[in-house]
Amino acid sequence: MEQTVKKFSIKDIKFKDIKEFITSIPYNKIRLKDLLSFEKTKENKIVAGIIVLFLGLFLIGAFVYLLHGHHAYNVTREHPWGFLISSYIFLVGTSTGLCIIASFGHIFGIKEFNVISTRATFLAIATLVGGFSVILLEIGHPVTMMIYNILSPGMTSAIWWMGTLYGLVLTFILIEFILTLKGEHEWSKKIGIGGLVADVAAFSTLGSIFGYLVARPISNGPFYPIYFILTAVVAGAYVLFIIYGIKYKFEFSSEIKVALVKLAKILGLLLAVLVFFEFWRILTAIYGGLEDRSDTMIHILLNPIFWLEVIFGMIVPFVIILRSKGEALKSISLASIGGIISIFFMRADMVHNTQVKPLQMMKITQYQLPPQWIHYFPSITEIMISLGGVGIAMLIYYVGTKLFNLESDTHH
Repeated sequence: MEQTVKKFSIKDIKFKDIKEFITSIPYNKIRLKDLLSFEKTKENKIVAGIIVLFLGLFLIGAFVYLLHGHHAYNVTREHPWGFLISSYIFLVGTSTGLCIIASFGHIFGIKEFNVISTRATFLAIATLVGGFSVILLEIGHPVTMMIYNILSPGMTSAIWWMGTLYGLVLTFILIEFILTLKGEHEWSKKIGIGGLVADVAAFSTLGSIFGYLVARPISNGPFYPIYFILTAVVAGAYVLFIIYGIKYKFEFSSEIKVALVKLAKILGLLLAVLVFFEFWRILTAIYGGLEDRSDTMIHILLNPIFWLEVIFGMIVPFVIILRSKGEALKSISLASIGGIISIFFMRADMVHNTQVKPLQMMKITQYQLPPQWIHYFPSITEIMISLGGVGIAMLIYYVGTKLFNLESDTHH
């Protein structure tokens, strides 16, 4: 007796089923008054003030951009990538790092990380949306971009792949987060694997945009796709140490402490690898005195800000972790503040240093001055929008802490 197999059709998806799925998501019923009420500690007041300030700056910056377009930014034909690009890289990179750390528990089976995986996943969503908010005001025609991204895809364009993959990433991690809240851990793991693969692919593709720049020898090569993933996990770890330090005021429960100590040891290893990467990047750039590559690297090394980024972004946290074997959680959390600020400026300097040397270094007219190093400082509008993207991520996370239970079930 033959069995008939019913073919699936889009018509089989009923609005009622979708509505039931959405309404079954566990959340806390809150009012606006609940959002405005929080424990009036010194730390909470500072964080609340920062969120309000950053959101206000974002609104002002967006208004100025809508009035003046790209003339509100200090980008030029010689320096087309500005502060918004680096801020976008910082936010989506942090999201990638948080997604990878969240995967340690429910994907790779390291049970100690289960307790922080849900919070890390939601932080990944918040920082990714913050990054999208920034890049939205850098793209000239975002609506047109989304339309033609589908109608005329550029399969050979790394930027097209990066944008498309990040759309998939947001979809995957949103579904993964919802399934985790509903306790459907088997499905959340399957969706989480898809999100992890898409996230690593997206951010390494973003790194390849720099690696493909043949005209910019300082960036060209296979270094950046790998470097982006490494620094993403470092940034994600810094954010988690700051968040848990503020939340628990350094009085961690036993489960949280075990997870953070293990995370600290992983962070120490990654910082050692990062220092190793930077050392050989510098040496291979200078060695041989190749034009454009070596003189650009020497120009970078003469900038004291570069060394501040190395000291506070890599050396100080690494020394603390090494000396305490990852157990000095208060010191690591405090060092993470300097670490994440350093990562932010590392992204900005990376974008700027790629463009710091003019492509045309010869005089082409008789009375032309010899070309000089390109000087760039972001406009106040760029700074406001960039800080606003961070504020949006902070606001989403705060609302999420009120709406959802972000403490994972450690036994699933």
